[in-house]
Amino acid sequence: MTTLIAKNLTYSYSGQGYSALHDVSLELLGGTLTALVGPNGAGKSTLLRLLQGQNKPNKGQITIDGSSFPYARHQVALMPQRSLLNWRFPITVEGLVSLGRVNYLKSSCCEVEAVLQRVGISGLAKRRLDSLSGGQQQKALLAKTLMTPAKIFLLDEPCSSLDPPTREQFLTIIRQLADSGLTVFVSSHEWGKSLDTYDKVVALDKTILAFGRPQEVQEKLNSITCMGNYCCA
Repeated sequence: MTTLIAKNLTYSYSGQGYSALHDVSLELLGGTLTALVGPNGAGKSTLLRLLQGQNKPNKGQITIDGSSFPYARHQVALMPQRSLLNWRFPITVEGLVSLGRVNYLKSSCCEVEAVLQRVGISGLAKRRLDSLSGGQQQKALLAKTLMTPAKIFLLDEPCSSLDPPTREQFLTIIRQLADSGLTVFVSSHEWGKSLDTYDKVVALDKTILAFGRPQEVQEKLNSITCMGNYCCA
């Protein structure tokens, strides 16, 4: 199982006089499901882009099973936020999913069908994207991401705007992915009982405030009297 280790990551966007992330260190173990929580502007999407190799940290290092970037970049796949995509584009679900292999070997119909079945939308293969519900679109986007040969999957706000039943379905799917041996790291605005699904939680606000099991992180955050945008119980 594949493990990612980030050490002392610091990143500033060009022209900004402050760090979007400062001295961030974490370990994502193979076969685990980890949540990344924090307020808007905490640096969650920035961290995911660093871990996927889209951006290069100003300081720090990322290794995957001992190999540093860019040599191990193919091991990491990023599922972007649904709001960043044009869902009116005239393409079917199977067409979108096939694009997940565009930089790799050509996908087969069997592979597409298998990954659609894995996320529970095998009956939607011929449907156009603009005919899907929000939850179905998220599952199609996850299926596209799973078409890559990666072992580490970074999901940026995948449960945003989903109704509670659909959110539970999605959480069940990504729990199963982690249980199958994949490393899954999921950013979220949510807190509370929904995080009990996860093995570990990272609380981020430009730097890591807490990292551990859900209950441990909650207790640590509650022990801090002033945490900027966080609300203490």
